[in-house]
Amino acid sequence: MFKENQLTKEIINLKNKKNAIILAHYYQLPEIQDIADYVGDSLQLAKLSLNNNANIIIFCGVHFMAETAKILSPEKKVLLPDLEAGCSLADSCPQDKFKKFIDAHKDYKVISYINCTAETKALSDIICTSSNAKEIVESFPRDQKLIFAPDKNLGAYINSITNRSMKLWDGVCEVHDILRAERIMKLIEDNPDAKFIAHPECQDNVLKLADFVGSTSSMIKYTRESSAKKFIIATETGIVHKMKHESPEKEFIIVPSDETCNCNDCPDMKKITLEKIYNTLKYENNEIYLNRNLINEASKPLKRMLKIS
Repeated sequence: MFKENQLTKEIINLKNKKNAIILAHYYQLPEIQDIADYVGDSLQLAKLSLNNNANIIIFCGVHFMAETAKILSPEKKVLLPDLEAGCSLADSCPQDKFKKFIDAHKDYKVISYINCTAETKALSDIICTSSNAKEIVESFPRDQKLIFAPDKNLGAYINSITNRSMKLWDGVCEVHDILRAERIMKLIEDNPDAKFIAHPECQDNVLKLADFVGSTSSMIKYTRESSAKKFIIATETGIVHKMKHESPEKEFIIVPSDETCNCNDCPDMKKITLEKIYNTLKYENNEIYLNRNLINEASKPLKRMLKIS
């Protein structure tokens, strides 16, 4: 196989030859973010999946993200460099159990976080992301009963800032839920000049310590615009690459998931590599397939979200 520089050139050549576009999430490896046409959070990538002229979308993220791209652009070939790149949060909400939950609450509208399977999306009234969850929830009348799935931490946070009492599905993102307040308090104590910022998928006792709570893109914006020179960050390690690019003079400390490293990596996000991207582009394998009925049903709540946002 090629060395990294040559591999990057080969990917670019193949991409141009095949009219392909590479979309990457902020949690991807730095070298993948650098080669991507666009890097973004879930909302940005959903919009980019819909608004591009490519024939092929190479999605550098996890399975539900590639599914979302296929739902929004069913005429395009959507390729995921590693089909085993899943999501603990999406897996926490299986279709059969979620349908029973919905059926038991007939007078509720269903808001599903975009971090869910196509089948879960198809059961929902509208989708949201962490960037627009507050906006989506507040688009419903205050007397409308709501189900929020699958992330209970994000749902609880949105309840707290909207004064709602949505019924929450019992799911979490293992990458954010694992972060502990005790470890963060020690980091804050050791770095009194730092701002602590957190993703709303973290537990409530973590969020209460934060100077700022926001989506991936909002956290990047906060660190860029803040006068602070040091930040403690409760989310996935990959975000630091963009933060360093935009604010090279600032220091970023990731809240570690355990004592073995100064990192908090999503194992599924990190399954994507340059070599896998090259092979997927060359052979056009690892394609996302969804049946037409599922695409039709799942696209409705996604398009409702995009109309509002």
